[in-house]
Amino acid sequence: MTQTTHRSHWSNRWTFMLATAGSAVGLGNIWKFPFMTGVNGGSAFVLVFLACIALVGIPLMMCEIMLGRRAQRNPVDGMLALAREAGASALWKWVGVVGLFAGLLILAFYSVIAGWVLDYVVRAASGSFKGVDAAMAQSQFNTFLATPLELVLWHSLFMVMTMSVVARGVNAGLEQANKILMPALFAILLVLLGYSMAVGNFAAAVRFMFTPDFSKITPGAVLSALGHAFFSLSLGMGAVMVYGSYLQRHVSIVRTTFYVAIAETAVGLLVGLAIFSLVFAYDLEPGAGPGLIFQTLPIAFGQMPAGNFFATLFFLLVAFAAWTSAISLVEPAIAWLTENTKLTRKQAAWLIGVTDWILGIAVALSFSVWKDVKLFFGLNIFDTLDKLTTNILLPLGGLLMALFAGWVMKTPHVQDELGLAGAPYRLWRFTIRFISPIAILMIFMYLLGLV
Repeated sequence: MTQTTHRSHWSNRWTFMLATAGSAVGLGNIWKFPFMTGVNGGSAFVLVFLACIALVGIPLMMCEIMLGRRAQRNPVDGMLALAREAGASALWKWVGVVGLFAGLLILAFYSVIAGWVLDYVVRAASGSFKGVDAAMAQSQFNTFLATPLELVLWHSLFMVMTMSVVARGVNAGLEQANKILMPALFAILLVLLGYSMAVGNFAAAVRFMFTPDFSKITPGAVLSALGHAFFSLSLGMGAVMVYGSYLQRHVSIVRTTFYVAIAETAVGLLVGLAIFSLVFAYDLEPGAGPGLIFQTLPIAFGQMPAGNFFATLFFLLVAFAAWTSAISLVEPAIAWLTENTKLTRKQAAWLIGVTDWILGIAVALSFSVWKDVKLFFGLNIFDTLDKLTTNILLPLGGLLMALFAGWVMKTPHVQDELGLAGAPYRLWRFTIRFISPIAILMIFMYLLGLV
């Protein structure tokens, strides 16, 4: 399948890998993975998570990249073109529509959370964590959430940061940002890991995360790990698909997918080791939940040598990860607008940016003055968008992509893109036809409280 109009492409495989890893490495790895590991018993969750990445995440990422490169279009037009090529219904284009809107809705609340991180960078640099205890850390965080103007200002700054990159295009914007941010992210992570090994209880962290305790592998832990494996790779929203559409044809999808999955998983594991080394060294609670980095870690940073400096580095790490992921969230919508309207990329970026910024203001206010505003099932604005995207739209998008690639696309077209034949192809096809859909349906049922 070819695209008649000019289309930007990544300069090389390395830049594609950096960008896709940047999309995958976000708040999910650095904020969510450690607290989920703590809540679900440590090693049990880690073992199951690694298995889910291998059995479900990697085949699905290969699928999404393959769909994008085959289509050479944005996710909406791409799914339509692929459906026509396969002689299937044009309704498949709605897979792209679901992903596009999921990305925009996620960015609206993701930008607010990323704004918290920016605020904590400043707090860390100014020494606000010095000598704080649990009550003080909780009070600082709650007071911050109850200040709508601050939340909106930080959300606005992060949105400007994101759109400034996206507006510059694939090569000058996405590529250049990831070339700088991803190596910086890994460098900061290694420095923090070394520091945690020196001043923290690294041995306890290793035991907690990697000593097998099969008694802790519960159905809930398995389904949580399965869900996080799916979400941590940014699957189901079209971001990986549109990044795949910029990938040159000579690049191996299989090889680059493995590299990206390894990098993304390694970041989560290394962050977990760094965090839990500090948590155990200062007798804090590893199962502290979502407040782990905003309420628990400041206590540790406030007591350790050079804590202000390393707290600043840590929150910079989280901010960089959030930034690279946010860039990918909006790219499917930008690609659709530039390919279907007369808008320039800059115009499309700022149109989408302003729209998401306004929606994000509503999200920010839902923590204070609008906290009593309920939308569906008694949920406030933030929780409604979170549940709608995480529990419904993303699994739905991933499920439909797997079904399309496994049952609708013609075998020669899939093999042409993946470069697989024989037993490796049959294994991938079996996984994408049966294992992945069943796994995603289990995620659906678990998230909706049906199992």
